[in-house]
Amino acid sequence: MGMFQLISNGGITMYVLILCSILSIAIIVEKILYYHRRARVKREDFMMDIKNQLDRDNLRHAMTMCIGMCKDAATPFANVVCSGLNAYNRGEKEISNNMERSIVIETNMLSRFTTIVGTIGSVAVYIGLFGTVLGIIRAFHDISKTGSGGISVVINGISEALICTAAGLCVAVPAVIAYNYFIKRIDNFVTDMELCASETLDLISGKQK
Repeated sequence: MGMFQLISNGGITMYVLILCSILSIAIIVEKILYYHRRARVKREDFMMDIKNQLDRDNLRHAMTMCIGMCKDAATPFANVVCSGLNAYNRGEKEISNNMERSIVIETNMLSRFTTIVGTIGSVAVYIGLFGTVLGIIRAFHDISKTGSGGISVVINGISEALICTAAGLCVAVPAVIAYNYFIKRIDNFVTDMELCASETLDLISGKQK
């Protein structure tokens, strides 16, 4: 059975699942590239460079490094450090609040569209089951029209039911796996940002004393 015949036999539910699959794949590819670009710089190396600049009382160069890192690699923790350095001559609480706000903004950017993938992973199975129910209804309708049973009467309805179930699983499983992967990557980014915020606050506090 060819692909177009499978889609045709699956009924309207198959078209809904195809749209969900296209949307899910597009977001998955976009997020993987998005995370890859923002993970090119290691937190330890970046913070060591910042520490070296602050030890030399070269705040301007440290901020230039952060801005350049934000433009070139769009590294989330670089934005957090930059927000802390911008409040260098203010109190510790204001510096901490600046970096916390930056962490919230960066986290929202990192998690953008991921809920769509998670929703598709949760809903696709039920869409497939809905198609299964429609296929069974069709099978019973064919029996009522002919007034008799037999495989030749119900084959179309049963085929639609099984195809929709399989299609729903094929859409749901990759989406759930991708969603869990995204959550793990976001947690890693958040951890890096929080560590950078803590290290930056310690560095600034040490210089102000």
